[in-house]
Amino acid sequence: MATRLLLISDTHVPLRAKCLPDAVWEAVDAADTVIHAGDWVDVATLDALQARAARLVGVYGNNDGPALRARLPEVASVRIEGLRVAVVHETGSAAGREARMDRAFAGDDRPDVLVFGHSHIPWDSVTPGGIRLLNPGSPTDRRRQPRCTLMTAVVDGAALRDVALVPVLR
Repeated sequence: MATRLLLISDTHVPLRAKCLPDAVWEAVDAADTVIHAGDWVDVATLDALQARAARLVGVYGNNDGPALRARLPEVASVRIEGLRVAVVHETGSAAGREARMDRAFAGDDRPDVLVFGHSHIPWDSVTPGGIRLLNPGSPTDRRRQPRCTLMTAVVDGAALRDVALVPVLR
């Protein structure tokens, strides 16, 4: 069995966009699990994704207020098929990120994949300890990037495959 993932972060609705782009909703409909790495900004986006996604895993970000923090954890850890996945909003600066995440997520519950956000800058690397680090960018606020983005991937048993950075037209 293969599980289709959608990775998003930093939606910032309604501050950066009035609503999520159609491409995000199409990706939600195609995914078995949606992972949101924080900075939702409004509860309505969380409610809409919970209502529409087959499965939603999310965390709060630094721009999320008390209502979102009451409903979402700072760090989420889930198993998707045989893959251990952790989600957090912020991982600090790019310099030293891999070593820092190995230290932060050490031990028996070390994830295979860590999804994060905050920077709006897509990221795909592997730590020396073997954790795959993924940041999907933002589907609504490209900042210094050429375009808005999201990520898709497939979990197949204990393997992550077909990781793709997808441009989002707004």
